Amino acid sequence: MNDTEFHQLVDIQMQNIEEAIDESEADVDYEVTGNVMTLEFEDRSQIIINRQEPMHEVWLASKSGGFHFKLVGDKWTCSKTGMELFEMVKEECVKHAGEEIDWV
Repeated sequence: MNDTEFHQLVDIQMQNIEEAIDESEADVDYEVTGNVMTLEFEDRSQIIINRQEPMHEVWLASKSGGFHFKLVGDKWTCSKTGMELFEMVKEECVKHAGEEIDWV
């Protein structure tokens, strides 16, 4: 995968995360600045998702720690847990929000 393909694939993933948050109507604010997406919660805690272009990875930092995701087949998969990025974002959002989120 070249850098252009990497950015296109990450753009799709970030868009999916934004749409899921919007559709869930959860109290989560998000902002994308450059290569970094910041999710902020009512208690001011944050989840940071950023692109690591040199390694072609996506990194996620949250209350639970730091996680690195590589594209395996067509899924961004955590090298530590084997969990898919989108599923981990949803799980971490629930932890940060302190309540269930109705993911559509």
